[in-house]
Parts: sequence; structure tokens; C-alpha cells
Amino acid sequence: MAFQKLVRFEKNGSPYYGDLLESSKEGHKIEILSGNLADGFRSTGQIATASNLTVPKYPVIFTKPGDALAGPNDVVHVHPDAQPKLDYEGELCVIIGRDAKDVSEHNALDYVLGYTAGNDISARNFQIPEASGGQFCYAKSFDGFAPIGPVICSPTVVPDPQSLQLKTLVNGEIVQETGTSDMIWSVRQIIAHISRGTTIRRGTVIMTGTPSGVGFFKNHFLKNGDVVEVEIKGIGKISNQISFDS
Repeated sequence: MAFQKLVRFEKNGSPYYGDLLESSKEGHKIEILSGNLADGFRSTGQIATASNLTVPKYPVIFTKPGDALAGPNDVVHVHPDAQPKLDYEGELCVIIGRDAKDVSEHNALDYVLGYTAGNDISARNFQIPEASGGQFCYAKSFDGFAPIGPVICSPTVVPDPQSLQLKTLVNGEIVQETGTSDMIWSVRQIIAHISRGTTIRRGTVIMTGTPSGVGFFKNHFLKNGDVVEVEIKGIGKISNQISFDS
């Protein structure tokens, strides 16, 4: 089943998944779905109202190892165990230009070397709560799962990282399209948060999060031979073919 806005909520002490139909100050109207993230969902025909849907207080943080890095036109070779539910996540990437620790939001952009485009490739079969216990790192850490590029644009070229347009295409079809003004946390907020009590070394690449449209929520995953492009207007485009290893 395809849905528009998947949410997870609590009803009578039990967790449920649903499709968010309407949202207001009084509550949220949700169509209850049966099934799970791994096998897909079906409508139950039931409607629930929830009043406490909130975003986390802080961004969800995970790391990718250096060997996850790939070039803007590299073929991404995918291990057999990561193939069943392979997904794309087009993102704005921030490259840190000097060591940063305890940085304020006000000064955060002073630590930026530049900006580029990236794809936070994810093996969802290792990310679902039933398999991962809630952690994201393993699903996103395979070799080649972080293609970025094609250039690093200086802050003089991109003075405001919240005024960019991003789109992701799979085999030429647009699957994600948004402005970075819609990000839940701004680049300033992200840098300030991850540098709290932690040294962020020069050269660190920060992937800032992906918009709606990933295959995970449509139960439509990448296949062998697919080409994924992530383009940010004014920065450029990466284009990576997916190759399933045998």
C-alpha cells in the first residue's frame, strides 16, 4: 500500500502505524494501518485521533565510516545482504572547514568550508526496529553508501544554505523535490548540536537529512542497474548506478 504521511503513534498503550490524514491544534486524524515496515501496510478502514505527535527535541545522529564515501559518478556496489530494501536519501551536505567544538548557532556557519550534494544510501532491512533495535548506523555504513559531489561550493557562492532547491531522481523520474527552507533543523542548529561537548574535525561531512519521497514509505526500493541522481540547484548533480554484487 502506498501512503502519503506515515506516522507511528500510541493508542490505548499499544503502538500503531497510520497514514496522517488531517492535522490541527486539536489533534491529528489518522487512518490506522495493519502490517509493518518490512512487509508493507494495509488499510484497516479505522480512523484514530492522536494529540501528541511531536518531532524529537534534537536531531537523530549517526555516523558513517570513511569507506562509505563514494564519488559523484561512481558505481555503488551493494553487498547481497543489503539488497532487499535498498533506499535513497537525497541530502544537502556540509563540509566542516576547521575543528569545531561547542559552537553557537550564531557562529556555526563560520566553520563551514562549503556545501555539496549527497545520497545517504540505506539498507532498510537493517534499519527497521525489529532488526536494528532503533539504531541507524549499520544500515547506512556499507562501502560506497555515501556518494557526494560534484563540487564543494564555498559559502561565498552559497551564503544561505536554507535557500537551496534539491531534487532526487531514480532512472530520470523525480522522487524527491523540496527546498532546504523546509528542513526541520537548520544547518546552524545541526552544527551547534553535534559540536556540543564533541570536537567535529576539519573535513567532516555532515549529511543534513532527507525530505519526503524516499522509497521506504512507498514500499518501492532500488533495483540492480537503477541510476540515482541528487541535484542541488547552484551546486550540481551526482549520478550513481546501483550494482548488486552476487
